Amino acid sequence: MDRKALFFDIDETLLSKNTGEVPESAVTALALARDQGHMTFVNTGRTITTLPAIFKTMPFDGFLCGCGTYIQHEEEVLSARSIPSKRGEEIIQLIRDCDGDMLLEGREDCYLTRDRSRFEKIEKLRDYFKNVGLGNTTYIEDGDFRFDKFIVCMDENTDRPRLMQGLEEDMDIMDRHGGVYEVVPKGYSKATAIEYILEYFHLNPEETYVFGDSSNDLSMFQYAKHTIAMEHHDPMLDPYTEFITRSVEEDGIYHAMKHYGII
Repeated sequence: MDRKALFFDIDETLLSKNTGEVPESAVTALALARDQGHMTFVNTGRTITTLPAIFKTMPFDGFLCGCGTYIQHEEEVLSARSIPSKRGEEIIQLIRDCDGDMLLEGREDCYLTRDRSRFEKIEKLRDYFKNVGLGNTTYIEDGDFRFDKFIVCMDENTDRPRLMQGLEEDMDIMDRHGGVYEVVPKGYSKATAIEYILEYFHLNPEETYVFGDSSNDLSMFQYAKHTIAMEHHDPMLDPYTEFITRSVEEDGIYHAMKHYGII
């Protein structure tokens, strides 16, 4: 039997938005898959520093973070890419000039403006990261930091055409709805992270399984052979979805892995 490569989104795929926890059934399924000789990876838009601590204790072979900008196998960093400092400064100034707001995501911390934002999404992120000890020591105004990717928020006061044009030259922009966009350097995605792992470990692309729910999972759904969407997922994934499993809370990961005979 070929060794399978399994790639999992975090939020609302493994981690329940309702309970804030990973179901025990999902942990069991991951452990059983590894016992069968398969490889398991987190594949997330989160950067490595914002990865919830519980995931470091779970049965994963590695972590693909920041939409492919960071790849780690066990304790070894295989690939890492930050936005160059000069370009990072240009992006910050562009967002300011266009009257948007931002969350910058790095490998050491995440960075927000010192003052409160008019954008509800930014303030929710500020509160979330503050609770886990991030985003409250270095502010965007302080400078002297690097980041790998970012979230940008826009509304009716934002010069959206200028901002989009200024980012599109070297960035890929994912619409997360409600004026929220996830932005990563061109050439990096959840799909490129999977491709890297398959080549590095000489794994069979036909035995690739991805599990996700949101728009930033689109690239890996377009790339992988077997695609599993959670019960509650972005309709954008539907054309590329092979199987819809149960919700996180209803043991969706375990159910899907049983369906495919992985465990």
